[in-house]
Amino acid sequence: MEARLNLFTNAVAAKTLKHFVAAGKELAATSTIPGHTLELVTLRASQINGCAVCVDMHTKDLLAGGESTTRVNLVAAWREATVFTDAERAALDFVEQATRIADGAGGVPDEVWAGAAKHYDEDEMAALVSITALINAFNRLNVATQQPAGAYVAGQYA
Repeated sequence: MEARLNLFTNAVAAKTLKHFVAAGKELAATSTIPGHTLELVTLRASQINGCAVCVDMHTKDLLAGGESTTRVNLVAAWREATVFTDAERAALDFVEQATRIADGAGGVPDEVWAGAAKHYDEDEMAALVSITALINAFNRLNVATQQPAGAYVAGQYA
């Protein structure tokens, strides 16, 4: 598979990516949400959006960071899995609802927001909203341009 557009060599796309990457690094560096939770959330949104590049990246980064294969494999079926904490489940529920906003009326339901807010303070909720928006933007760039997946090496863009 060949990409429709090289996101790294096209000046417009590369400039956009530079800012997206900077925003992601800032969120990872300053948020008090555990890094593995942010990775689980980005993996789940990427699964929903069918973004192979991001699924590849976040799966490999989770595994390289010490996450178990069981937990990584069960992200797609987190509702039935018993391996996630209540806080992780709330974050996964939030990212699903926020990623699927076009599928339902009203966006993220109040009960989903409240469920996440039980585990995350206001700044952490802002980080959760921001990382969700950011990964959805990355997913759309990659899916729209048909970026090929499989060659990512854990930590490659760190």
